[in-house]
Amino acid sequence: MPKQFWINLPVKDLNQAQEFYTKLGFSVDGQQGNGDYVKLTVGEHGIVVMLFPESTFQSFIKHKVSDAMQAGEVLFSIDAECREEVDEMARRVEMAGGDVFAVPGENQGWMYGCGFADLDGHRWNVLYMDFSKVPKG
Repeated sequence: MPKQFWINLPVKDLNQAQEFYTKLGFSVDGQQGNGDYVKLTVGEHGIVVMLFPESTFQSFIKHKVSDAMQAGEVLFSIDAECREEVDEMARRVEMAGGDVFAVPGENQGWMYGCGFADLDGHRWNVLYMDFSKVPKG
């Protein structure tokens, strides 16, 4: 059984990407190698997000790097403890130069969230889920 899970993301500018994510509250867990990647952690379980320059990332996948500004690749989700935390993340994204493509709002009567894209177009959402309001049935 796997012991750990992490996300690898290609970025155009490693320093700008690191600055963006730290403004959102991700923790830098080290810039290692010869400055060819940045390790970030997020959440109480310390999920790892590895940022790599596109050329390095491409050498791993042996495939062309998709342009996340033009097409969807995946949607990463972050759990929020309350509605205010969703609003705060949207504010941080905008202040850090990201794009809030779905403003904070209610969905299905029990979820409150927003969607944003980072500087490279990778898409994320932040959700507060009130399971006490999930329709029974």
